[in-house]
Formats: sequence, structure tokens, C-alpha cells
Amino acid sequence: MRVTVFGSGGLGGYFGALLARAGHEVTFIARGPHLEAMRARGLQVNSVHGDFHLYPVRATDRPEEAPPADLVLYAVKTYHIPETVGALPRLVGPEGVVLTTQNGVEAPDQVAAVVGAERTLAGAVWVVSRIEAPGVIRQESAFRRVVVGELNGQLTPRAQAVARAFAEAGAEAEATAEIRKVLWTKFLFIASIGGVGSVVRLPVGAWREVPETRALLEQAMREIEAVARAEGVILDPDEVPRTMAFIDGLAPTATASMQRDVEAGRLLEIEAMSGAIVRLGQRHGIPTPAHAFIYAALKPVHLQALRRAGIA
Repeated sequence: MRVTVFGSGGLGGYFGALLARAGHEVTFIARGPHLEAMRARGLQVNSVHGDFHLYPVRATDRPEEAPPADLVLYAVKTYHIPETVGALPRLVGPEGVVLTTQNGVEAPDQVAAVVGAERTLAGAVWVVSRIEAPGVIRQESAFRRVVVGELNGQLTPRAQAVARAFAEAGAEAEATAEIRKVLWTKFLFIASIGGVGSVVRLPVGAWREVPETRALLEQAMREIEAVARAEGVILDPDEVPRTMAFIDGLAPTATASMQRDVEAGRLLEIEAMSGAIVRLGQRHGIPTPAHAFIYAALKPVHLQALRRAGIA
């Protein structure tokens, strides 16, 4: 299979490397020192599942140089979608498909609006990986899971083929007829713990038993559950208590990825998290006070990071 990885950071770089190691023809779209290192020395993966090195690596910062792909692994951050999504039509081959991997619930439809729903697969991904140094990916989690599905809810041979490619490359992967439910279920967890943790800025063990903060966390989850229902996605009836119990079982020192972004002064995916719930809630006439508070508290932090990066 001919694969183009658009966004070769922790997620794209890792899963792209797995696919390349499995024998697929992979082109990485990257930039800056990471791209230069990949061109010069290849791509090194340091993983709890075993280290490996790819050389040579086909890598470019010019999407038009990538050959038409059977699979475009679209792995940019949500805040880079507006500036990159327009390049997707020239990346995907005549029978190819774009697989979204972003956090949140809006990316599949944003991509489908540009390339067409018939050329879009939605993906939900669970992995802990990052760029450790230019040309080096560090993968740290026992889990490396990918779930893919069609936007129309059908279980198709192409979704199964994409899932099989990831599974044969070493990931836990499956195709589903309920990808919207999978995305919203993941979203309920990450947007809530990420939002509350980013506001509190303490490890989860320091705030999950504080009654007022715990109530904020549960309220954030209930708002996502309500907005999902308005969007036509019915989550499991015990999803909120089950997610609360999962958070109770986390190590006391655990922090959410967006919280770590706040602490490091990086850009935030706040528009795709609480911002999305506020917007969708307004569309459906559903109050979302918890996420409105989180969004109002974190938007200035994101804007400051944009200014620091010279973007705004």
C-alpha cells in the first residue's frame, strides 16, 4: 500500500514507521529540523515494544512531491487543519482514502468537506508518543490502538483493509460500524480531564477528590453526553460513571496532555475540545457552562502561545 503521512510527529511518525517497517511504501511530510534529520539519518523509533531504525526515509515538506496515496494518514494537530486540509485532494490517489486521527469530533467532517465523505475514514487513536529529538520518535505506552470507520456507519472492506494493515504492522486495530460513538466516547474523557486539569494545573490525584472540582469534571462529561445526543450519537448509559471510575484509577501523578501543553507554553487544541462543545451546544440550544468556563479560562493561554510562536 502506498501511504502518505501528513504530520510526522509523535503519532504520525510512529504509525507511519510501523507501516514502513511492515513493507508499505511510506512518504513522510514533515518540516524543520525533524525533516532534515529524517533525510540525513532516517527515522529512529525508540519504543517500549522494541526499537527500530528506518533508512533511507522518503520525506518532504512539499505535499505535491508525494506520490498519489492509497492511504493518507492525516496526523496534524487540530489547530493546523485550516492551513493543511486544502492539500489533501492532491495527496490522495484515485481509489485512495484519507484517515483522520485528530482528537475531538470535528476533523472527519472538516476533511470530508474538502475531499468528500466517500474518500474519508475517521480514526480514533490511543498512543503515547512524541518527537524526542529531530529524527527520533519516542513511543512510551503499552497501548497503540487504532479504530477506523466510515462516516456513514457502514462496515466496509476498505475500512477493514486499513485496520488490517495497522494490525499486521503491530498495532491493536479494528474497523467499526460505530466510529462516531467511538470518537465521542474518547472525547468525553479527553476533553473533560484535559480541560479541568489544564485549569487546575495539578496532578489528577490533587484534585479528583475535591468535591467542587469533581463536580466540575462530571458536569463537563454530562455536557458532552448531551451534545453528543443532540448530534445523533447515543453513548452508553454508564459512560460518565465508568469514565469517572477510570480517572479515579489513574496514578495520582497523572496529567492530561493538554495540561502538559499549558505548562510547556505550547499551542492548545482548545478550539477542538471545550470550544467545540460550546459551539455545538449553541447550535442545539444546549447550555454548556462547564466547557464555557474552561474555554474562557484557557483561550488567553492559547492566544499567548500563538503570539510567542509569531503566529498571532
